[in-house]
Amino acid sequence: MDLIIREVCVDDAAAVLGVLNPIIEAEPVAFDSPLSEPDERTYIAGFPERGVFNVAVWDGGLVGFQSLEPFAPYTRLFDHVGVLGTYVVAAHRRRGVATRLFAATFTAARAKGYEKLFTYVRADNPAALAAYQAQGFRVVGRAERQLKAGDRYIDEVIVERFL
Repeated sequence: MDLIIREVCVDDAAAVLGVLNPIIEAEPVAFDSPLSEPDERTYIAGFPERGVFNVAVWDGGLVGFQSLEPFAPYTRLFDHVGVLGTYVVAAHRRRGVATRLFAATFTAARAKGYEKLFTYVRADNPAALAAYQAQGFRVVGRAERQLKAGDRYIDEVIVERFL
């Protein structure tokens, strides 16, 4: 396995969308429709300085990414908390990609002053929840009817991990 974890660059925009857009199309996550390459390039170029955005490259192809952003950039009271998102191509799940992404993100997050990571996981995605729990995240709550896809409501499980 030739898996490399590195920081994202603007030229990764199309490859990042190659991971994210199929996930969005299969079942909405944080987005309700596929994203465009120009928008993703702008997002990456403007990514917060305190953020962490790592990509996983396997044999030359981008197969996953993880992004961490400040929880509430409008105040310093939450500077120690980051919000995390993890995305891996279906064909590369359960191969250690997420584990390596988590390790790199944890290291970078500590270096940037984060003490706690926080995220929401769709309640109907037990594999994602298990992946977070395997990395030391614990369930701290449930947001009922948090996501509405068409006429269907989906709960989200709230998880956190202290660094």
